[in-house]
Amino acid sequence: MLDPVSHELERVVFPRMTRRPDRPAGSAYTPTMTRPALLAVSHGTSDDAGAAAIALLVQRVADRLHSEDEAQRVAVHSGFVDVQQPDAPTALAAVSGPVVVVPLLLSQGFHVRVDLGRAAADRADAVVTDPLGPDPRLAEVLALRLAEAGDPADATPVVLAVAGSRDPRSLPDAEDAAALLAERLGREVVPAYLAAREPSLAEAVRARPGAPVATYLLAHGYFFDVARRDAGSAVLTEPLLDDREPPAPLVDVVVDRYRAGAAALAAAARD
Repeated sequence: MLDPVSHELERVVFPRMTRRPDRPAGSAYTPTMTRPALLAVSHGTSDDAGAAAIALLVQRVADRLHSEDEAQRVAVHSGFVDVQQPDAPTALAAVSGPVVVVPLLLSQGFHVRVDLGRAAADRADAVVTDPLGPDPRLAEVLALRLAEAGDPADATPVVLAVAGSRDPRSLPDAEDAAALLAERLGREVVPAYLAAREPSLAEAVRARPGAPVATYLLAHGYFFDVARRDAGSAVLTEPLLDDREPPAPLVDVVVDRYRAGAAALAAAARD
């Protein structure tokens, strides 16, 4: 298996995202002795439990980074692309010095490539990393959630409930997430969508009686409510985050995205 940090360095956002505009002379990022700040940007939710779960994830990421190097504490900030405040451009503008923007989102799409890409485009000392998914460690958490929900772990297919996006770049990420979970479980996993794409979750569940639904959402919120409605009587897992401590593999993914972004900033400074 590829080392996740080395693999992530190949996937740091700007080779895949819209390219930054050419920098004017003298605008190159100059490294400092402190590590870059981390701006963790989630979608935002009006669900109190979901908001609390994401805030706890960000806190645990901050704890992990601090425990790794107490002499160079990483300043960790939060921002949102919708619903909650501060919005991503405001949060980014409030961070002085080098910053790694980590999207707490599960796929590429408009929010990552456009909202966050534009927000960071004029900052020579800012980089936006890939979102959290797809990643084998998210499949690990999904498998855990299925076991907790009482999935019999037999040959029955699993339906993967994905939020859905009209952005075509989100589709391969959803399919890859399903493939990673299928590899983890050793059984068929079918992606289904809560908005924008087909098949819908309701259609996928009707076509596969008895199939459990693995919820590929970060936390409780609007889309989880849709999943609960559309899953009907099917077994439905909790999202990746629930009301307990964030799963360690999920914290690992966020930390590795940050490390990759910090390495990209350092490499840019050497060029």
